[in-house]
Amino acid sequence: MPRPTTPALVAALALGTVLSAGCTTTPGPTPTSSPSAASATPTPGEPLLTDDITEDSAVGTLAPGFPTDLVPVPPDAEILVSSAEPVTDGVLRISLNVRTGQDTAALLDAVRAPLVGAGFAEAPPAVPEPGLAAQTTFARSDGAELVVVGILDRDGLRTMTLGGTVGAPAP
Repeated sequence: MPRPTTPALVAALALGTVLSAGCTTTPGPTPTSSPSAASATPTPGEPLLTDDITEDSAVGTLAPGFPTDLVPVPPDAEILVSSAEPVTDGVLRISLNVRTGQDTAALLDAVRAPLVGAGFAEAPPAVPEPGLAAQTTFARSDGAELVVVGILDRDGLRTMTLGGTVGAPAP
């Protein structure tokens, strides 16, 4: 199984954090009849981002098969988006985005304890990526299982983005 690189996962997680933190339903300006406005309008049948939710993903709740024994939802956290996609026999690609008023240390501890208890080794960077309040990586099985965590602190709330690959729980 190919092993994702930490920078690639961090970039994907940062993008997910930005997307989940910046989504709004504010309507845009009314389209005009100019040719450039017409070409920017989706055509019927053209997929939109919100149409791409699969059975392995969920908005506002946990996706079916999400390994909560390994990665529990931190107390008092609002689930924004989650996924648990089987990628090969016995392996899941997971992601979890939550928002909470918990402080950064408590939020990180809530996911650290079960991962370390399950045999994952933590490897935090010397300095988190710019803009993140905390960032760390957990690995086991010689790196075949990898979970990257990033926490964004904005306006008194923390948004945690977690993603990676883990062994699927036994049925």
